[in-house]
Amino acid sequence: MDGELGAFLRSRREATPPARVGLPGGARRRTPGLRRAELATLAQVSVEYLTRLEQGRDTRPSPEILAALADALRLDDDDREHLRQLAAVNHNRQLCAGGRPSVSRTVRPTVRALLDAVRDSPAYVVNQLADVLAWNDPFDRLARPLGMLDGARPNLTWYVLTDERARDSYGDWAGAADHQVAELHRLRRGDPATDAFAERLARTVGAPFTDRWQRRPVTAPGAGLRELRHPEVGALRLAYETLELTDAAHQWLVVHLPADAATAARLDRLLDRRPGRLRAVSG
Repeated sequence: MDGELGAFLRSRREATPPARVGLPGGARRRTPGLRRAELATLAQVSVEYLTRLEQGRDTRPSPEILAALADALRLDDDDREHLRQLAAVNHNRQLCAGGRPSVSRTVRPTVRALLDAVRDSPAYVVNQLADVLAWNDPFDRLARPLGMLDGARPNLTWYVLTDERARDSYGDWAGAADHQVAELHRLRRGDPATDAFAERLARTVGAPFTDRWQRRPVTAPGAGLRELRHPEVGALRLAYETLELTDAAHQWLVVHLPADAATAARLDRLLDRRPGRLRAVSG
């Protein structure tokens, strides 16, 4: 996470078209977005101070300066929250050395019981690295034929970005890759294990990962629609909901539901259920 606050600010500055903030463009611009001096003027900070921030030489800007930069860049709510978390991480590091959150891979017995109780819908638990820590039988039947659960420690981000089968499994592979990288960024929360994992992905995957990672995406909806192509039952449109587990070390429960009647019927067949057991949640 060292220097991440500055890198995030720079990524948003370079991604901001001048026209968005009321400045003229022009063909002779060498900077992909705003110039550093332009952002400094808009936020009413010095160029020297903004340079220190972006280079990681100043890691504790005041809330007022962060708000001014966020306003100048027209950041959305997700980006503002991520910026706030990055600043909080840097502050906490200096107050509590060694107080970084760890990556948990232990799932409470009550959470496992909850997974088993969700008998009709594919569900699983992940941590901030997208390690799949626990899952129920419907998710096993859904995911194992796709290769998602291969290996001793299955990981969804690793699967999407490194397994060729993922490109066949996802109706929108690029969107799935964007989502996984955004989740990894959003949930970093200062733990060095995430940065080490990102370095492994960069070495293994190259540009399909690094291009996404360098954009610093953080918008990853906790609910939405996934389209999968299953080798046994064909096309599936699955609505998903993500629930953060309280009193757990950065773990989330994800539940899939059929998004249409055809998917409900195919899931019934995949899970050996009585036809009509699953009902679509949307038309």
